[in-house]
Amino acid sequence: MLQPLVIGLGRSGAGLHVKALARLASLPEAPLTVDPLVACDPRPEAGRGLPSVTVTHSLAEAARLVTPQRTVVHVCTPPASRTPVLTELAALGFRRFLVEKPLAADRAALDDIVRLRRHYDLDLVVVSHWLAAGLTGRLRRLVHERPFGALRHIAFTQHKPRFVRTFTREGHPTAFDVEIPHSLGVALDLAGPAELVDAHWSDLRCDDGVRAHMGSARMALRHRSGIRTEITSDLASPVQQRSVTLRFERGPVTGHYPLSEHDDHAQLVLPDDPHGPHVFRDDALTAFMRRTYQDFAAGRRNHSAVPYDVVRLLCDAKDHCRAAERTTAGETPDAPTTEEQHVR
Repeated sequence: MLQPLVIGLGRSGAGLHVKALARLASLPEAPLTVDPLVACDPRPEAGRGLPSVTVTHSLAEAARLVTPQRTVVHVCTPPASRTPVLTELAALGFRRFLVEKPLAADRAALDDIVRLRRHYDLDLVVVSHWLAAGLTGRLRRLVHERPFGALRHIAFTQHKPRFVRTFTREGHPTAFDVEIPHSLGVALDLAGPAELVDAHWSDLRCDDGVRAHMGSARMALRHRSGIRTEITSDLASPVQQRSVTLRFERGPVTGHYPLSEHDDHAQLVLPDDPHGPHVFRDDALTAFMRRTYQDFAAGRRNHSAVPYDVVRLLCDAKDHCRAAERTTAGETPDAPTTEEQHVR
């Protein structure tokens, strides 16, 4: 039996991971135990409203309450702080990690994590539960079986109002790091490796002030398969939406992912379907964690390159936007790197 250790009790840690772990532990033949569930967060208020969680305030203190050799560490800290947290945990003897998306906020941090993984032989999995979603599985079958012909284009729309969290907490550095990692991973899974074609970001503005680069984010990709993808996310939107449209040769297919943990139903709309939308339960996070824990218990390693490709493409998009801002400001752009050359 494996034991979880949750690092960080913010939105993802307390609001998603702790709840999903409780659901997972209640399933028959669950590959883990959460009695007690141990977490670590240095904030004095951390853990309020979570009576079943034993909260520690340092990684060393948490390490004394669990056995590193049979523990899965859920790293739910902001992307910018991943490297020092993983470094300290690895030095304490932990080897199995489930890390929130995106894995890193920039290329330097990604390189550090890759070196750390190799040095300590870490079994590191990035949270990519949309890949385990029932909706994604149905879309994947449509792409492979081609009942509507070949796939030509993918369009993701991920909108939600995010004013309070953005102005009251430090966390994600840009709008690219919030919602887009989910859909970008699915696009790479469905259509294969890709290169950035275009990107844009905007600031988040309201009466409380301005947060640079946290308003909206858009990126366009060209896959090696010839398929095009467009992803748009607006964190100033008055409504919430998580939708995808796949355009096939003989018509579009639209999917709607669940909006939150409050309702785990997905919808799928097929061309000329007289029965209307297919609506079904789709608790992707619990399904993803169950499969991940089963893999950890069996010693199966996850060798997917998708989480690393996601970070690299996000970095390409940020570099593209920064270069556009410098040009608009009348600055002389720096000599393009090899990656920037293929983007342009």
